[in-house]
Amino acid sequence: MLRRSFVLGCAAAAAVIGLVQGAVPSASLAADRFITVASTTSTEDSGLFGSILPKFTAKTGIEVRVVAKGTGQAIDLAKRGDADVLFVHHKPSEEKFVAEGFSTVRKPVMYNDFVIVGPAVDPAGIKGSKDVAASLGKIAGAKAPFVSRGDDSGTHKAELALWKTASLDPAKADGGWYKSIGQGMGPTLNTAAAMNGYTLTDRGTWLNFKNRGPLTILVEGDKRLFNQYGVMLVNPAKFSHVKATDGQAFVDWLVSAEGQQAIADYKINGEQLFFPNANEPGA
Repeated sequence: MLRRSFVLGCAAAAAVIGLVQGAVPSASLAADRFITVASTTSTEDSGLFGSILPKFTAKTGIEVRVVAKGTGQAIDLAKRGDADVLFVHHKPSEEKFVAEGFSTVRKPVMYNDFVIVGPAVDPAGIKGSKDVAASLGKIAGAKAPFVSRGDDSGTHKAELALWKTASLDPAKADGGWYKSIGQGMGPTLNTAAAMNGYTLTDRGTWLNFKNRGPLTILVEGDKRLFNQYGVMLVNPAKFSHVKATDGQAFVDWLVSAEGQQAIADYKINGEQLFFPNANEPGA
């Protein structure tokens, strides 16, 4: 009887160990199910990803690992095959990415806008203007400090295009008022705050930025400040290691009704940071 109890006890213990051991591989596999998304810093710095990615993971079991870079660097990363999905905000560069075969389709996701921030004392006198070109002209005329990201990001590309609309080339400016620092949006805002300078920022990052110091929004509302975001699956025909199924699942979720609602629901102090427009023609 004692022997039988001992055998039964050993069998039960082995069964428990087997169950535990059986659970380990599935947990490990679940932990290993992830995709890499090369994205602009604004989706990270604004807090958007912190809000929406847990919802996607809860629904699909797919972890999203974000590499947040300026748009130009994020595109280069994807072109090397070091990401499964590209999520950035410079439409001409995105369309070129597709045209070169690094993706097969670009999908619009959401938009917000850029704003010019600067010191409340506003030495250039641009507060309240809705003409971004005229405002940049006044900053240049006053030789007031302007801090540029200078990092080939979507925001930097937009800034350079805006200077062009003002018929100005700040890279040739004299007086040292134009500072190109080669940094992300957070460090750029910190530098502008320390210098009592002006800069261009996406509204999402600005709303989530805590170290504002003397800075305030001075110029907004010009249609040229529109800021569109797009998403693309990196082409698995170019890079066989791309996790096409899970990457496409993320793309499809972002543009689905559920993903679009998750984006719309992200707010700071009641203010919506991004506006979904996946179904808007031409976005």
